[in-house]
Amino acid sequence: MGRKHIPQRTCVVCRTTDAKRQLLRLVRTPEGVFVDPSGKANGRGAYVCDDSACRHKVAQGQALAKALRTELTDADRERLRQIVV
Repeated sequence: MGRKHIPQRTCVVCRTTDAKRQLLRLVRTPEGVFVDPSGKANGRGAYVCDDSACRHKVAQGQALAKALRTELTDADRERLRQIVV
């Protein structure tokens, strides 16, 4: 018997690859950009690793906006700053 396949995803900030379940998924919806704790929400998704530096940079930089193919609003950035805590 073979090993079970573990989906891999890449952090949009530091570009490291890890198991999908180890990364935080952010999703673009028509209402804005939100954290997706289930990992199954509809919308374009991007992943951020658990490193505090990456979580801090995601709200400030353009990497997330580019990955989600959108412009981040002030409300989106404020929601993202809350995940840094």
